Amino acid sequence: MPLDPQIAQLLEQIAAADGPPMTAQTPQAARESYAAMAALDGRPAQPADTEDRMIDGPGGAIPVRIYRPAAGGPIPTLVYFHGGGFVIGGIATHDGLCQQLATAVPAVVVSVDYRLAPEHPFPAAVQDAEAATTWVREHGAELGGDPARIAVGGDSAGGNLAAVTARRLRDAGGPPIAFQLLFYPVTDFAGPHPSHDENAEGYLLTIDMMAWFKEHYLGGSDPADPDASPLLARDLGGLPPALVVTAEYDPLRDEGEAYAAKLVEAGVEARVSRHAGMIHGFVSLGGLVGQAGEGVDEAVAALRSMVPR
Repeated sequence: MPLDPQIAQLLEQIAAADGPPMTAQTPQAARESYAAMAALDGRPAQPADTEDRMIDGPGGAIPVRIYRPAAGGPIPTLVYFHGGGFVIGGIATHDGLCQQLATAVPAVVVSVDYRLAPEHPFPAAVQDAEAATTWVREHGAELGGDPARIAVGGDSAGGNLAAVTARRLRDAGGPPIAFQLLFYPVTDFAGPHPSHDENAEGYLLTIDMMAWFKEHYLGGSDPADPDASPLLARDLGGLPPALVVTAEYDPLRDEGEAYAAKLVEAGVEARVSRHAGMIHGFVSLGGLVGQAGEGVDEAVAALRSMVPR
């Protein structure tokens, strides 16, 4: 399918803007640029109440933002990890998306401000993601959530962290996670995939940006480590059901879909939803792109139907 007209217009505007590419910027400058673009995201008419907290983590306190919609409880809980290549992004950049998910499901959403690379390279983000999810499992009832309906989710790098966290918590035992919500996740740092070449340039996320993120995040770590590349984990059996949302014009499309296929091979209920004409990051463009709402609606329906585990 051709590129969505609204996406095409957005890409033209970005291409016409002055400024160096992200790969020529410092991480701090890239964070500021990303935050400015994220401010264009849409917000619900009646946002959920929010509370910012600091919780204990392996490298110090982890900031989280807790969204509590006006709903009779207990309701599902989503632990959300923001995207940004493990280098950029944070609670503020994904506030609009988390607000939408919290109010539409309705669900308690806990957005996690995990440590970023290169200041805190792999596996710092993984450690924070697991610690935050464990905290939610221990305190979810206090937040108004149903302890039997806790999901992990995220976009891009955050989708990676959600997938890795679900597997690590399975291995650690304890109450299981009920669902994985994965928006165009990073799943394989080690190997090429056809969409890397097909969508290498011109669709917001580029192959050069992917290499920049990888270098900052992994440094000298093994890209085949399953805590970095969840697609390469030997055993995916017993993991929670998953919705994997992908985009036609995304370099990460194929590795996300390969992860879903491997889940199915392992006996896990997993569904892929590829959005034609879309690019990486589209669900966070609700203020600019109409089809962004379709991705959010799919996620809302999946979280509403989450079965207690």
